Amino acid sequence: MTTHVHILGIAGTFMGGVAAIAKAAGFRVTGSDLNVYPPMSDQLAALGIDFIQGYGAEQLDVQPDVVVVGNALSRGSPVVEAMLDRGLAYTSGPQWLAEQVLKDQHVLAVAGTHGKTTTSSMLAFILEHAGRAPGFLIGGVPSNFESTARLGSGEYFVIEADEYDTAFFDKRAKFVHYRPRTLILNNLEYDHADIYPDVAAIQRQFHHLVRIVPGSGLIVWNAADSRLAETLAMGCWTPLAGFAREPRPQARWSARAVAGAADYSRFEVLEEGEPRGVVQWSLLGAHNVENALAAIAAARHVGVDVARSLAALAAFQGIARRMQLRGEVRGVRVYDDFAHHPTAIASTLDGLRRHAGAARIVAVLEPRSNTMRMGVHRHTLAPALAAADEVWLYVPPDLGWDVDAVLAELGARGHASRDVDALARELARRARPGDQLLIMSNGGFGGLHDKLLGELANAAPRA
Repeated sequence: MTTHVHILGIAGTFMGGVAAIAKAAGFRVTGSDLNVYPPMSDQLAALGIDFIQGYGAEQLDVQPDVVVVGNALSRGSPVVEAMLDRGLAYTSGPQWLAEQVLKDQHVLAVAGTHGKTTTSSMLAFILEHAGRAPGFLIGGVPSNFESTARLGSGEYFVIEADEYDTAFFDKRAKFVHYRPRTLILNNLEYDHADIYPDVAAIQRQFHHLVRIVPGSGLIVWNAADSRLAETLAMGCWTPLAGFAREPRPQARWSARAVAGAADYSRFEVLEEGEPRGVVQWSLLGAHNVENALAAIAAARHVGVDVARSLAALAAFQGIARRMQLRGEVRGVRVYDDFAHHPTAIASTLDGLRRHAGAARIVAVLEPRSNTMRMGVHRHTLAPALAAADEVWLYVPPDLGWDVDAVLAELGARGHASRDVDALARELARRARPGDQLLIMSNGGFGGLHDKLLGELANAAPRA
């Protein structure tokens, strides 16, 4: 008899991925979420997965064998209270995945504050290109695959390993469940202020992850990141392979830009200072070079030679919402990017500036993450936006701090808006041919991208 799995929070990227993998593994899958809408509703329907809108107690009348609880659920939710009152079996998404799928796999996990989705996607595609047919669960939409998750048919599984807490009943970071044999540590900065009081608390979670990587495994780490160095100094029992954008001690892997490619659309890969080949690809920015080096190193650990990795990266098409060109209207290019932390904002702008040269860059930011809404990064936000010629900050009603100080630091370049429709109209009115409009948010931003493209189509940019 097929086990029936009911997933609470099924519309989230991670839990939706768990649902897809469970379905492929032969489980009967149902689920619920507060808001189930395209594209996730379409993906679930295509998989034949029934879902329920909302978190009412009655949904448990389907009598699942186990309830898989997403970390968005908490005590007080009717379905959680009913689950506990009825004594139903329950687990978290990470634990279910670990016990049902990952226990028989060579897990390649990608952790870090920035670059997890892109690096995971690169690594999964390198393994695919090398004929390894990996399983994967990625927190974004890789253009080279049809979905964000799949069971795979080989011995390898690539997972985006984030440090969010696991569930209301398990406050450990999600990634400690995955037991990776190959671990990438991209970087470590303070984030998730709603969960962690300071960066030391995050380092402690990363240390817990390091503690479970076997001695026969490999930790690929950013040798230019001092906080990662501090974390590894807390104890490490696994061989290390460092990477850095520029050659430095402890970095086995490094890179150098090729002449005429200041935007890193072409770069040379070095191993122990020796050239291993050139990548020419569709991505931009120094941060993506670091992501690529990490993926190359991890793939090497499971037997993929560098030449094969370079060939795969040349065919890598990127990730949705990572410097994604949403459209060009009358000479104005509109990009969408997931950046929502000052470091990621600065890296994204640097990549665009290197690519666009002297063209005018207009940065549009929605401070949507919990950390951003709490104002943790307000003092470093203006410097992160330095490469933009003009900056627009959207001010949502629940923002917990005053943006005036940031606007003052930005000077004449800084503007604020409290209405998405009005923002779209104003951006279109002020736009000029050749402008690069970079919209940054880790959410939907009220459909600003499409609204802006529509406004641009209806009103010619200024000459």
